[in-house]
Amino acid sequence: MLSGDQDLPDGIGMARLAWTRLPTAEGAAPPLPEGSASTSAAQDELFVGAVESLDYEVIENYAYREEQAQRSKFWVPYYIMLKWFFALLIGVGTGLAAIFINLAVENFSGWKFTLTFKIIQHSYFVGFLVYILLNLALVFSSVYIITHFAPAAAGSGIPEIKGYLNGVDTHGILLFRTLVGKIFGSIGSVGGGLALGKEGPLVHTGACIASLLGQGGSAKYHLSSRWVQIFESDRDRRDLVTCGCAAGVAAAFRAPVGGVLFALEEVTSCHLMWRVFFTSAVVAVVVRSAMNWCNSGKCGHFGAGGFIIWDISGGQEDYSYQEFLPVAIIGVIGGLLGALFNQLTLYITKWRRTYLHKKGKRVQIFEACLISLITSTVSFVLPLLRKCSPCPELEVNSGIQCPHPPGTDGNFVNFYCSKDNEYNDLATIFFNSQDDAIRNLFSAKTFHEYSAQSLITFLVMFYSLAVVTFGTAVPAGQFVPGIMIGSTYGRLVGMSVVKFYKKLNVDEGTYALLGAASFLGGSMRMTVSLCVIMVEITNNLQLLPLIMLVLLISKAVGDFFNEGLYEEQARLKGIPLLDSRPKQVMRNMSARDACKNQKVVCLPRVSRVVDIVSVLRSNNHNGFPIVERAQNGESLVIGLILRSHLLVLLQSKVDFQNTPFPCGPGVLNRHNFSDFVKPASSKGKSIDDIHVTDDELGLYLDLAPFLNPSPYIVPEDMSLAKVYNLFRQLGLRHIFVVPRPSRVVGLITRKDLLLEEDGNPVTTELQSTSVRAHLNGKTLRGNTHLQRPLLDSLMIEE
Repeated sequence: MLSGDQDLPDGIGMARLAWTRLPTAEGAAPPLPEGSASTSAAQDELFVGAVESLDYEVIENYAYREEQAQRSKFWVPYYIMLKWFFALLIGVGTGLAAIFINLAVENFSGWKFTLTFKIIQHSYFVGFLVYILLNLALVFSSVYIITHFAPAAAGSGIPEIKGYLNGVDTHGILLFRTLVGKIFGSIGSVGGGLALGKEGPLVHTGACIASLLGQGGSAKYHLSSRWVQIFESDRDRRDLVTCGCAAGVAAAFRAPVGGVLFALEEVTSCHLMWRVFFTSAVVAVVVRSAMNWCNSGKCGHFGAGGFIIWDISGGQEDYSYQEFLPVAIIGVIGGLLGALFNQLTLYITKWRRTYLHKKGKRVQIFEACLISLITSTVSFVLPLLRKCSPCPELEVNSGIQCPHPPGTDGNFVNFYCSKDNEYNDLATIFFNSQDDAIRNLFSAKTFHEYSAQSLITFLVMFYSLAVVTFGTAVPAGQFVPGIMIGSTYGRLVGMSVVKFYKKLNVDEGTYALLGAASFLGGSMRMTVSLCVIMVEITNNLQLLPLIMLVLLISKAVGDFFNEGLYEEQARLKGIPLLDSRPKQVMRNMSARDACKNQKVVCLPRVSRVVDIVSVLRSNNHNGFPIVERAQNGESLVIGLILRSHLLVLLQSKVDFQNTPFPCGPGVLNRHNFSDFVKPASSKGKSIDDIHVTDDELGLYLDLAPFLNPSPYIVPEDMSLAKVYNLFRQLGLRHIFVVPRPSRVVGLITRKDLLLEEDGNPVTTELQSTSVRAHLNGKTLRGNTHLQRPLLDSLMIEE
């Protein structure tokens, strides 16, 4: 095999790394000459076929450099302008999707309740049957769409999106059919009265819209445009998906600042925050415009519902130190119930995946329909068992009517009552859409609207239904069900406080808000973004300290038992999320300890096609070190090539050659950088899709122009905790583990990175650092560039 820097122009020769002797994997790669060695790329064995790591690192191969060289001086302004334009489109698209979902859900719910209340004036039994059938039809439409059209749209989608922002791509989560399934599936499942919400799916919807815009649409459904297909790296796509997530939160809760903070808690860097903020602001404008249009009566049964904002600004205006104890109790209850919810849903989801959903689509459809029947029966029958209460005396300007007209949103529902001036407090919760039910629980100046028995009954039944419903094959969010659960026991505590502290200005609706915050904190374990969301959706800034208190307490209590809901579900689905900080045990481990049991698989620079095919068929590695034999007989590692890039080369066949010698410069014109781009959320190419003839198997392929010549490296004795932080903060997929370097070429300081545009160093007061090393009787000085040290055994791959 030829060697030397002249074989690898444009700096690839400078990227060569000395390699130690290691055996090749059995049957995977051809034996290297005596004295050569290879390395290994860690396998994705645990998650193969389900998820794949994203490549945030820029692969500076020949195709990338050629493309960069051909770009004009107008490229950067166009690129920046297009990013902001896409932020605008993401905001508008997500806002319109939220408007459509809210209109559909509220109108379906309104028609359902109106028809049911009309029928029960004559027969409660017939009304019960109609109510069940309407819910069943809506749920069936949802589960049928998911099982037959868009399986990846099941659930809330937030665990998968958190994984994507964390660097893990789950196949199918950002496709066009997933977007369609998410929108229409959410309408059916939420409109059908299941114990779930549409807010989590809206976050997934925003991410799908952003991803589709980033890749120019969907080529499969002939809805694509070439002129916007410039976001071809996973890092650019991740930035767009981050904007989509923030837009989804802003659209779901009408909380633009909460959306920004949600993105910030996940991944957003400073340079991206401005675009995220802009996207959320656009969503807020679009949604507000839709609300003003609906207030004119053009949205049917939609009314004031749907777009979440539970204004309690007219309620409790201040709080006393005497209320800190009941507020702390609410926080503890939220942590306990939230942790229990996470654990129960985890057990049930495991059982579903192991025994139930493996039996096919019919079982999934039957399960969702059965839960719909149970939910409809519970919500219709339980209010029949409650006695009606006389309407209370309400203030003239309160805007609350008792009882309110049948089939419309509001407090004090008249259901199975013998008198016209009575209401059923349990039906007030059940016979409203979830948004309106929460608005009733949060409502101010409605003292003694609910009895303790009704609230306890609803809490037990809805909590049980939410646990059972979570994990079915329908789009399912847990924000609104969590708010309903928390506001129920929060109102119970508020009733006790009102009764105990008779002289304090305490409102039951305020404690319902604190209970909602406590359950979400105890279940989802979000803090800053959730706090701001709760303030934005209730329009009451004065309660911010109390919301912060219950969130801190509930999160602390919940963390004592288990992890957050979405983290638990992500791990159950095989999504390897990296926490913000490493485990304590990693501080006592080195990088070598983490990869000492790995096998070794590598490829020579010029490989036979049959050997490449054999390697790809015999293992599931997603990255392969490329080695070359130097003139002195030593094996050198010249970089890393991805599995997906090898598949592209095998499929195109234009780089096959007859001789086992490095190729010439003509290879630069054969490929564009876009040829190696994998569609978002797609499985990409498989080795089974590659068809090579017997004659082509005997040809050769020079891999040097297509590899990453500068992978990240760490010394073998670096603590695993430090490797972990480097891996997560840089968004890496691979890290080479190398021995302690034998010499130092130079040391880069801050001063070396401060350069003028003309290339001259900036004159600063920073102290220069010099490195001296005695090499072969000579003293080396300077701070020019870092040496590529000798590689040791292996490589870490996520």
